[in-house]
Amino acid sequence: MNEEFTEDVLRLVQEIPPGRVLTYGAIARILGQGGPRGVGGVMKREGDSVAWWRVVRADGTLPAHLVIDAQEHWHLEGTPLRRGAVDVAAACWDAEADPSR
Repeated sequence: MNEEFTEDVLRLVQEIPPGRVLTYGAIARILGQGGPRGVGGVMKREGDSVAWWRVVRADGTLPAHLVIDAQEHWHLEGTPLRRGAVDVAAACWDAEADPSR
């Protein structure tokens, strides 16, 4: 992926409000490129610079090595959870309908 795509992904992740999430696929759809794997690649390489815990798989999980740290952030932000993972239906941020964007 190119540098512009990386910057677009990171910019959008920074806009996700505390307690809300987007899936890798939702980010790709909003940006109109990259697909979930492309977004995942950006997050793997550059995600430490943004609120990475607000980007989850479609089932509300993250890779195992990130879960402990993510759960702490989710708890502090009041992110809706279900069985230790994000309740995506309850926590999903509707970026396109958010007037602050």
